[in-house]
Amino acid sequence: MRDNKTMKLAVLIDADNAQASVVAELLAEVAKFGVASIKRAYGDWTTPNLKQWKEHLNSHAIQPIQQFSYTQGKNATDASLIIDAMDILHENSLDGFCLISSDSDFTRLATRIRESGLIVYGFGEKKTPDAFIAACDKFVFTEILREKKDTDTVEVEESNSPKLRPIIISAINAVSKDDGWARLSNLGAYINKKHPSFDPRNYGYDKLGKLIRDLNYILIDERKFNDDSDNVHIYIRIRD
Repeated sequence: MRDNKTMKLAVLIDADNAQASVVAELLAEVAKFGVASIKRAYGDWTTPNLKQWKEHLNSHAIQPIQQFSYTQGKNATDASLIIDAMDILHENSLDGFCLISSDSDFTRLATRIRESGLIVYGFGEKKTPDAFIAACDKFVFTEILREKKDTDTVEVEESNSPKLRPIIISAINAVSKDDGWARLSNLGAYINKKHPSFDPRNYGYDKLGKLIRDLNYILIDERKFNDDSDNVHIYIRIRD
């Protein structure tokens, strides 16, 4: 698999369950993970409820895929997206998928893609069912893409996010050495694997390091590299 800068991704949008107003920010987030080689949005474009999407399609080069709702109560859009995803998967031309939806119907699709060795990034609102979130390698809540906060003055906010303290403490215990100290980079990697939706921005910070520095139950130790540079490794441990 390629590195993040060159990973080829398919961005598949469930327009019925995603907000058009955050498309620009969403694609900018996708660019952090790789190149959006395919960009498609699925829905019944003859209905008025998708009118807000139409102005964004051309400006972001997103291909609209028409799917008529043949039967009331049945989500034909989901089926169309899933069929396309499987066709793309079997072409073996991509490194991963970005699934944009807050619908749990894509849980099995995400799992199937990962079983084939490809990475899955999920994007959806905080109401997204836990099953879909857990099925992705990484899940980003779209609310944080439109929220611009002053990370120097914001306090750690947990009201709408998973409780932070048990996540941090369990991660430190998992990756720390016998002396109790854990490297910050290892901590971040562990948390991202165990909690796909974890993101410092959920708590009002743009970086994990800034978040950690504001936690009063954490000790921080900066250790210089074994060279002549000013670079440092950041180590943390639980305060006694």
